[in-house]
Amino acid sequence: MTGPVPALDDAAAACADRLREADSVLLASHIDADGLTSAAVASAALARAGIDFETVFKKQLDAHEVATIAATDHETVLFTDFGSGQLDDIARHEAAGDFTPIVADHHRPADAETEFHLNPLLFGLDGASELSGAGAAYVLARALEGEGDNRDLAALAVVGAVGDMQASEGALHGANEGIVCEGVEADVIGEATDLALYGRQTRPLPKLLQYADVPIPGIANNEAGSVAFLSELDVDLKRDGEWRTWAALDDDERRTVVSALLRRAVTRGVPAHRIDDLVGTSYTLLDETVGTELRDASEYSTLLNATARYERADVGLAVCLGDRDGALDRARDLLRNHRRNLSEGLRWVQNEGVTREEHLQWFDAGTRIRETIVGIVAGMAVGTEGIDRDAPIVAFASKSDEETKVSARGTHALVRRGLDLSTVMGEASASVGGKGGGHDVAAGATIPAGSERAFVECANRIIGEQLE
Repeated sequence: MTGPVPALDDAAAACADRLREADSVLLASHIDADGLTSAAVASAALARAGIDFETVFKKQLDAHEVATIAATDHETVLFTDFGSGQLDDIARHEAAGDFTPIVADHHRPADAETEFHLNPLLFGLDGASELSGAGAAYVLARALEGEGDNRDLAALAVVGAVGDMQASEGALHGANEGIVCEGVEADVIGEATDLALYGRQTRPLPKLLQYADVPIPGIANNEAGSVAFLSELDVDLKRDGEWRTWAALDDDERRTVVSALLRRAVTRGVPAHRIDDLVGTSYTLLDETVGTELRDASEYSTLLNATARYERADVGLAVCLGDRDGALDRARDLLRNHRRNLSEGLRWVQNEGVTREEHLQWFDAGTRIRETIVGIVAGMAVGTEGIDRDAPIVAFASKSDEETKVSARGTHALVRRGLDLSTVMGEASASVGGKGGGHDVAAGATIPAGSERAFVECANRIIGEQLE
């Protein structure tokens, strides 16, 4: 069978065959949106294949957590959305006969090797922009399907890719496109050119424009200005006195709003390349209800982040697997809390500002921003007043009295110039006795508390060398 990513077919088939031989499987996955969707795709595929399994989530996979996994009764462990970067630790337990690892990941592999390893980077594909962890899990799911059809799981794989910031220049590329095509063929994904603003399904129109990533003078961060702009249009944008959402508009109404928005951007001097950012590709989950967070891949991924990053990965997994009652209600409660924390965190960064080095900018939130969301806040801050889009941002948050979490975010434009934050985080953290890694556009590390200044100096030097 030819899968959605032909280069991975043989590796996926080998992993699938090994899973079928297992008496039971421990499925271990990461806690972000990509990790949750990876686990959901793998869970559904294992269940459909009649393979007994148990699922656990880990905030990070270090030597201690790998040892904890090795202490379970499972002889086969499937790692999704992590595992490649921790192969040195995993391989030691494999050699000791503790378990057989199967890894479906997209992060940069460590030096050690293992037989059942499904990672796009091993086959010349970019794990930061062409295939997510959920995408790797989907490739495995397609190899596992036997006489069935797992293409419906493409919807979750797309959510994972979007949540992992792989939609560069407004759309998914590379191997991700093959998964999107299968989702379209299976009638679970709708792909269209659309307004590239977050909240198309759920945000009232003034909020949609007010919080746009592209700063349009008079509208961005200006509720009254956004309302005034919309009120001038010859379109009925309210129903029963309430503002409608983008999803509720018909095609003609959308064209009217987009045309006016583009005219405003041009007349107010927004740079052409930023105006282009107003339009992108939308990925709609066709089986979900119109006007809900689950209908849009970007909003769905935010909902998932609101669960696992607050120790409720079980809620996010249940939503992914179809629970639209109690789990979805709980996820929405968590989402409200998540949005409040993000808003407060962003406000803190904007008030306190960032420290600018020659090649990067950084802030230290201490305990003011939760370490599980400080990277999201850093990404949201880029491009706001006083925070440069042309330099990577590094964020620190307290993890414990002994450790500090580091999150770094860049842009795809910086990556094209040579930025590789995975290398930056790995080398800079190692220089202070920590450990890190990730992707070229987004990465993280854990370092000893008190070593932040030395870390910044090392990271600044490495980034300078990359961008020469």
